[in-house]
Formats: sequence, structure tokens, C-alpha cells
Amino acid sequence: MTTNPTDNKRRALGKGLDSLLPRVQTTPAPAAESEGGKPREIPIDQIDRNPFQTRGHMDEGLLAELAASITANGVVQPILVRPQAGGRFQLIAGERRWRASQLAGKTTIPAILRQVSDEQAMEITIVENLQRADLNPMEQARAYERLSREFHMTQEQMAIRTGKDRASVANFLRLLRLPESIQARVESGELSFGHARTLLAFEHAEEMEKAAKRILQLSLSVRQTEAYVQNLLHPERSAKKEPKPAQATDPNVREVEDRLQRALGLKVHIEDHNGRGKVIIEYARLEDFDTLLEQLAGE
Repeated sequence: MTTNPTDNKRRALGKGLDSLLPRVQTTPAPAAESEGGKPREIPIDQIDRNPFQTRGHMDEGLLAELAASITANGVVQPILVRPQAGGRFQLIAGERRWRASQLAGKTTIPAILRQVSDEQAMEITIVENLQRADLNPMEQARAYERLSREFHMTQEQMAIRTGKDRASVANFLRLLRLPESIQARVESGELSFGHARTLLAFEHAEEMEKAAKRILQLSLSVRQTEAYVQNLLHPERSAKKEPKPAQATDPNVREVEDRLQRALGLKVHIEDHNGRGKVIIEYARLEDFDTLLEQLAGE
């Protein structure tokens, strides 16, 4: 069996985090026998968006980067589609590549045709997005909940299917306990996954919302938030000091912190001082450290 040369240069074509942190590879599903698993060029305007798409937000800047890469190098990995009535096709996986190809002015895109049911298409879409780890925390939480509700998967089964740790799956699902107002702030990036998880220590929605407002007013880091919440829950153990406002974090640094945390599944803090600084990655178990080494080393 020969090796496709385009596969060998996939990593070299990545930008930003993608060039450092290899994505979790999905297990390719067998294509319809009539296609033999071989990609074919399909007109972009004959492809309809996936109605089961989990992703609600797509970074326009990253989309523009991918479009520039496609202009220079073409689409390296084919998208996955299924046939529809009237000679049209429905997207199953690869929406970023499909949209970026449109931005790049492409008229066709390489695609693998597969005959699947609505249920199979939905499951493939959800699992593929979760494996790529570029959903925001609330999108991930709702995706796991959907797998549980519509496919009756246990947390262990979801972890196996998506390559995640079961504890991570459980933590994302717990985010759905947050009031809708806080979920919206997590989805917009105002509050990080770490902030949201810390707020779950409260029993009542009113307490969560009050604490969230204070966290945003003071621009507290996750560590400061943890101390603040513990002070509220156990005032007798604390010095009862009001937390001091944190130094404003550059939005770009905060965005990279969030992307790294989603990619690695570990807490990440970046200390940046005029372009110089440190990236601090925290792990609680040796298994997490081993996984981190494999990701950074590309093994």
C-alpha cells in the first residue's frame, strides 16, 4: 500500500497551535462501496450544510487562515458527504474546510461519499467535532449531552469514542447545571471553563450569578476565583479579604490560553510581558503528564 504524499505534509501545512499540537486523529469510516473510499471532486454549490452541526461559532480569523492555506496548497483532507435527492449532497464532516474553500473561491472540493442514516450522520458529526477539540466549552457540554440523550451513551463510552478522559466528559456535562446567563458568558469567552467549573461549587443559581458578576468586575484569574469562592463558602477559614483586581489580561493571550486548555484538557496559564514570558501547564496525574508528552512530541 502506497502512502499518499499529501498525508506526509499535513502537519507542515498547519499554522499556530495546529503546527505544535497534533489533533486527535479520527478513525476513518468506510466509504460506500460504489466509491471505494476514494475522494471525488464535488461542486461546492451542490453541498448543503449539515443540519446536525454542533458548532455554533466559528472563528473568522482562523477560517481566513485556513482559506489562505487552501489557496496555496489546496484541500489536504477530503470532506465527508452523503447523497441527497436531486443530485445534491449533505455535509457530514469538514465544515471548516467547506466554508474556507468558499472563501478561497474554490468551485469544487475533494469529498468522500458515504451512505449513512440521519442517526449515523448526527453521531459522526458530534464525535468528529469533539475529537477536534475546537468547540467552546458550552458547545462541548451540549454535544456530550446530545450523545447521552439521543444515543444513550454512558460517560465511559463517550470518553472512548472521542478519545477524552472520562473525568473531562463529566466536567463538561456538569457545566449544563449553570444558569443560562452564565452559560452565555462561557460561550462568549467572558468566563473560561475554569471559572465556570469553580462556580459549580455553589448550590443555588443566584449565588453563581452574583459571584460571576464579581469575578468579571474584578477580572479575577481562575486561581483567584477559586480562592474567592472558597472564601464565600467557608468564611470562617479565610481572612475575609476582598480579592484584588487582577492585571488586565490581553484578549489575545486569554484566547490562546483557552485554546490550549481545550486542546490539552489541562489548566494552562500564560505570563506574557511585552512578548516574553512563560506557558505554565498544570497536571494532576502522571497519566495526564504522559498524554501531554505524547501530544507535544507528536507521538
